[in-house]
Amino acid sequence: MCMKNIRKKVRFHFNLKSKHLLVIMTLFCGSCIVATVASGSSSSALQETAGFLVVPFEKGISGVSNMFGDVKNSLRDKQDVLQENEELKNQINSLTEQNNILIQDQTELTRLKELYNLDQEYSDYPKVAARIISKDPGNWYNTFMINKGSNDGIRIDNNVIAGKGLVGIVTEVGPSWATVRSIIDDSSNVSAMTVGTDDTCVVEGELELIDEGKLRFSQLYDKDDKVTVGERVVTSNISDKYVEGLFIGYVSEIELDTNNLTKTGTIVTPVDFQHLKDVFVITVNKQDAVDNSGAADTSSDADTDQEGAE
Repeated sequence: MCMKNIRKKVRFHFNLKSKHLLVIMTLFCGSCIVATVASGSSSSALQETAGFLVVPFEKGISGVSNMFGDVKNSLRDKQDVLQENEELKNQINSLTEQNNILIQDQTELTRLKELYNLDQEYSDYPKVAARIISKDPGNWYNTFMINKGSNDGIRIDNNVIAGKGLVGIVTEVGPSWATVRSIIDDSSNVSAMTVGTDDTCVVEGELELIDEGKLRFSQLYDKDDKVTVGERVVTSNISDKYVEGLFIGYVSEIELDTNNLTKTGTIVTPVDFQHLKDVFVITVNKQDAVDNSGAADTSSDADTDQEGAE
């Protein structure tokens, strides 16, 4: 029992908190200083004892103070870094937004430039600009609706162009809307001709080919083998629904049919039928031009040879 008490006292002695120990040593040193002053003499032993006891505590206190100062500075530096990081993030977000706006503006500018060039290329024809407002399900604009109609002078069989060439033809019209069937639709047949040789053919819609950006042509009569890859193909003068000279595309493949008389092949279209947005509607029909020229009978007879081509 006695040993337990001794152990408790010893434990209590060594478990003194540092702040209590500091107070005790401070009081002791203060008493020594007071005693020295009161006696009017200095004791080397007392000074040595005071130095031995005070200096380590002074160094310890100074070290703790420096440590807390370093921690404070470190926290301040970390806070500054976090603030700078947040400011940089905000700047990045702002620059990203500005860059996206510039990209959109550039895309819009390119689109408007294409429309302007297209308008200039076919300046002989009166046109109405329209925006596509809906389309059939799927990736391609084989049938779609525009936001202009009869109130804007649009009629059935008006030709539609976009990008750098022919897109399709108006099939239905309302007061403020119209439906367009594009030349890539499976039911589309366009009477066409090659620019270099004036040989006629029929350009047919085929959705399977448009994945490659191509259209199919057939019934090309080229006995002299003058039509080659790269030949320009446009709407022909004998079409009863398409005005003459609208660009359709370039010949990309050509082969002789089994009858050894006509040729079949493919055409690369310049129109992006997957990303159409704005179009021009030519408000004069082919029949109007035919009536004005007095050649309606000639056009009708020529179309008979094209097996249903428009």
